[in-house]
Amino acid sequence: MRLKDKTAVVTGGAGGIGAALCRRFAKEGAKAVVVADINAEGARTLAEEIGGLGLACDVSRESDIIDLIGQTEKKYGPVDLFCSNAGIMVPGCLEVSNADWQRIWEINVMAHVYAGRAVIPGMLARGGGYFVITASAAGLLSQIGSAPYSVTKHAAVGFAENLAITYGDQGLKVSAICPQAVETEMTRQGGGVAAVDGMINADKVAEETIKALAEETFLVLPHPEVATYMQRKSSDYDRWLKGMRRLQSKFMEDA
Repeated sequence: MRLKDKTAVVTGGAGGIGAALCRRFAKEGAKAVVVADINAEGARTLAEEIGGLGLACDVSRESDIIDLIGQTEKKYGPVDLFCSNAGIMVPGCLEVSNADWQRIWEINVMAHVYAGRAVIPGMLARGGGYFVITASAAGLLSQIGSAPYSVTKHAAVGFAENLAITYGDQGLKVSAICPQAVETEMTRQGGGVAAVDGMINADKVAEETIKALAEETFLVLPHPEVATYMQRKSSDYDRWLKGMRRLQSKFMEDA
């Protein structure tokens, strides 16, 4: 997909990776870029900057996502590209509360499901479209220090895979963005162990996403090292787990 003359929607668009995607889509000549965020003021501010539309959207509420699609289509027509980008981090493992597990599940997983329900049937009826999920390298490997983040990002990648399998022959294109540490509000106090290969800026993620859209590539890996780690994991799972425990110990010593 080329963005020129296309209509794109980005959730979590007011900051971080979402904002970088919005700016880049506008630069690529998109007909319309809809910036959706729970931070309505931030969404409107960025939309004014890029000549788009800023809308309030709590992605944990299916009704908000349905309304987002409805407002976009009313103003601009069909959605060509939907970037389900919003996400949160919850640290911890067994001690994490049920409420926090539920909250991160709704935002990091169910929001993608809600978005898919709202926008993909229309895409299929028109012969195709593009659906992008911002996941994480944690969804391919793991996230030391956060079981909820690791679990939900694995689920996000799994959902993206299933969409690609189920609807790929009907014209739907799907990509999953899976970076390690990125300079965003989430990593404001450091990227933690995810920054082992360096922290990149959100513009780099946007650049790699544009390449993936043009090539219709499923995995977007702004940190190319992740592909090697995936191979090591699949070739010898026990050895990989031992290596992850060593990495965890080193991180705890350095913290």
